[in-house]
Amino acid sequence: MAHLLVVESWVGSMSRLLPRALAEDGHDFTFLTRDLRHYLRSAPEGAGHPLLDARALVTAPTNDIDALLPLAERLHTALRFDGVLTSCDYYLPAAARIAARLGLPGPSAEAVENACRKDATRRVLAAAGVPGPRFAVCTDEAGALRAARDIGYPLVAKPVDLCAGMFVRRVDDEAQLAEACRALAAFPLNARGQRRDPHILLEEYLTGPEVSVETVTYAGRVRVVGVTDKSVGGDRAFIETGHMFPAGLTPEQTAAATRTAVRAGEALGLDDVVAHTEIKLTADGPRVVEVNPRPAGNRITELVRHVTGIDLAAACVDVALGREPDLRPRETGLRSAAVAFLVPDTAGVLAGVDGAAGLRDADGVLEVQLAEPGTEVRAADSNNGYLGHVMAGDTDGLGARDRVTALLAGVRPRLVRA
Repeated sequence: MAHLLVVESWVGSMSRLLPRALAEDGHDFTFLTRDLRHYLRSAPEGAGHPLLDARALVTAPTNDIDALLPLAERLHTALRFDGVLTSCDYYLPAAARIAARLGLPGPSAEAVENACRKDATRRVLAAAGVPGPRFAVCTDEAGALRAARDIGYPLVAKPVDLCAGMFVRRVDDEAQLAEACRALAAFPLNARGQRRDPHILLEEYLTGPEVSVETVTYAGRVRVVGVTDKSVGGDRAFIETGHMFPAGLTPEQTAAATRTAVRAGEALGLDDVVAHTEIKLTADGPRVVEVNPRPAGNRITELVRHVTGIDLAAACVDVALGREPDLRPRETGLRSAAVAFLVPDTAGVLAGVDGAAGLRDADGVLEVQLAEPGTEVRAADSNNGYLGHVMAGDTDGLGARDRVTALLAGVRPRLVRA
C-alpha cells in the first residue's frame, strides 16, 4: 500500500474518480489545500465525500510555491509519501515540482509548466515543427489588434493560463477582439485565487472536427489508449456539448491524429504522465489545439473505462508512483459510450428539469446527473456552466452519440426569474 500526497483537486467528477482509484488499489492519501471550504459542499453524484477517505487533511499555502516546497519536505519527513499528484490544472506544475523536490517519480516540472501554459505550448511545438495554428502572444489590447491584422479574421482569442474553455472566444472583427481583451483584463485571478498572466493568445481559426487523443507515457514509452470525439456549441464561445469514445473516424484519420498527439507530447518532453491532447482535423491535416498533462475531464475518462475497461485515473496514480500502469483492454460489452451535457442558454433559478422522468431507465443509459431545483443558473459561456449530463453506451457499434443526443433532446430546464 502506498501513500500519496494529493495537492488540491477539482470538486467535479475527478474528485470521485481519483479517490476511487486510490481506494481500489489500497492506497492512502494526504490532502493538501489552501482552503478546505472550497470542498465542503455536497458530495459528487450522491456518494460519500471523497475527502472522508484521506489519511490527513493539511492546510497549506498551495499558491505559494516557495513556501509550499519546504512544507512538503517537512510533511514528507513525518508522513513519508510515495508519490505526488493532483487533478486540478492549476496545480499540475506545483505537484511536479514537489515530486522533484522530494525525489519522487513524476514528469519533468518544465514539461508540465510548458504544457499548462498555452503560449509556451505554442512556442515549443512550433520550434519542433508540430503542426498547429498560426498564433501570436500579445501583452495588451493594442498589441492584439495589431497581431490580428497579420493572422486575419476570424481568429480565436484565449487566455494563456485558464481552463474549461473560460474566456476562449471566436472573434470576427476588431470590436469583438477588443471586447475579448477587456473581459480578460477584468479577470485578474483564477478560481483558485492565483494571479493570472495578462498575456493574450491569438490563434488562427481552424475548421474541421475536433477530437482528443488519450495517452499514457511511462518510462519513455507512449501508449495510445484511444481517440475521443467532441461536439461544440455556443455562439462565439467553445462549449463542449458532448463526447463519444471511440471517435467515429477513418483509420487514416485516427492514425494521423494519434501521430500528431504523440509528436506533441514528445516535443514538450512529457513522460510518466497521462495526457489528453486536443486535435483539430483540418483539410490540411491535424493541428494541435492544446496538450493537457492529466486525464481527460468532462466524463471522457469514464467513457474510456466503460468501453475498454482501462481506468485512466488508476493509470495516473500508477505513473505518479513510478509503476507501469495496466493498460490491457478488457471486454465490457460496449462498443461505444457517449455523454451529452445540458447547457443552459438563459439565466434564472432552476425550478426543475422537464422530461427527466424515466431517463435513468432508458435503454443503454449509464449515468444521469442533473442539477437540483433552486440552483442559480447563468447562460453558459464555458464548460463550467452545465446543468447535468446523460451518458449511454451502445453494444453494437458507434450508436452511443445518437442515443444520448436523442435522450437529451427531450429534456428542458425550467427556469424562473432570479
